[in-house]
Amino acid sequence: MEESLLNTGDTAWILVSAALVLIMLPGLALFYGGMTRSKSVLNMIMMVFGSLFLVGVLWILYGYSVAFGTDVGSGLLGDPAEYFGLSGLMTDDPEATFPAMAFVGFQAMFAAITVALVAGAIADRAKFATWMVFAGIWATIVYFPVAHWVWGEGGWIFEGMGPLNGVPAIDFAGGTAVHINAGAAALAVALVLGKRLGWPKNPMKPHNLTLVMLGAGLLWFGWFGFNAGSALAADNTAAVVFVNTIGATCAAALAWLLVEKLRDGHATSLGAASGVVAGLVAITPACSSVSPVGALILGVIAGVACALFVPLKFKLGYDDSLDVVGIHLIGGLVGTLLIGFLATEAAPAGVNGLFFGGGTEQLVSQAIAAVAVMAFAFIVTLIIAKVLDLVIGFRVDEDSEITGVDLTEHAETAYEFGETGGGGKFVGTSERAALRAEAQDAEGVNA
Repeated sequence: MEESLLNTGDTAWILVSAALVLIMLPGLALFYGGMTRSKSVLNMIMMVFGSLFLVGVLWILYGYSVAFGTDVGSGLLGDPAEYFGLSGLMTDDPEATFPAMAFVGFQAMFAAITVALVAGAIADRAKFATWMVFAGIWATIVYFPVAHWVWGEGGWIFEGMGPLNGVPAIDFAGGTAVHINAGAAALAVALVLGKRLGWPKNPMKPHNLTLVMLGAGLLWFGWFGFNAGSALAADNTAAVVFVNTIGATCAAALAWLLVEKLRDGHATSLGAASGVVAGLVAITPACSSVSPVGALILGVIAGVACALFVPLKFKLGYDDSLDVVGIHLIGGLVGTLLIGFLATEAAPAGVNGLFFGGGTEQLVSQAIAAVAVMAFAFIVTLIIAKVLDLVIGFRVDEDSEITGVDLTEHAETAYEFGETGGGGKFVGTSERAALRAEAQDAEGVNA
């Protein structure tokens, strides 16, 4: 009988990391939920959890196979039938250091949170049923194939195929597959649904910053599984990645707060939470390729870049409700591209960027991968969202938006005050007319 190479320590670390990434989903729900208005918080939480429920099923049926099955499309996707229903993956492989099912569970969490990230762009105005249909289609057509590109054996980015000229782009834990992918999709779906009534004239501030800070803390906690768990071993790489994740996140939060202080005169808790997430996003692709000092530099650049980009949505005229574009797309681009400058062969990835004597090849590969994922996600998402909007409707009607999607979509309210409840506030005819007038005025200003 062949002796098994199973490493119980590595197996335990992967399973714990999967659980840590799972914690990120309720963390994201609280982070997003606190940033919405009180009449929409449950709907946002439901869109995040709904993504988990649906993607968890699709991942078992065919998602894992598309992402990590044998390549059947010149680097574009894996065989969806190879591991359909995860067939053939429950038996021990004596040559593997951890069970295949551990990796399946770990990557399932990545798929779920990537879909959930997109929901933040359309707070206050989306039909829950249409969101669920969108989530299933988007995971199938966009996320699963892109995950194969980046991490699947035979994937064109993983193998350095085509325009990469044999130099694979580095994406350790999801700068392209998760954050650029979700950020580009968020922009597309926000454009299809259009602006919220009254935006940008009405401030639409977060209703509960305590939830936002709690959610950011849970995201940071879970992100150690997201990044360090991607080492797939309890080893030096995981340890380096762990420390780099700390450094970049702290630096980004400080940088965001400094920008706020200099620009607005105040350092806010919302800014701190946003800076934390910006740093986490940016270090995700680069955490195995930069030094701890490089992680600090990357974090500062990401914090400044995201803090400066987020307000541009008001000038550019797109209503990305919870700044998915400004944080995830921009942060993902910063982290992915800076690998070409800040990578050092002293780090586990063993690659030198321009600042450490490397050539331009790695930077070019990083840029090609980033642009390809961004363009694919944006174009395909735009088509999916537009077709769904035309066929079954994606946006709630005006009355539902004014009343609040918690009540109209879920027949619930997040907060109850006295005997009548808090979220079902009656909105009179005059108030409805005022909101519609403000929305029309805002359209005129943006035009």
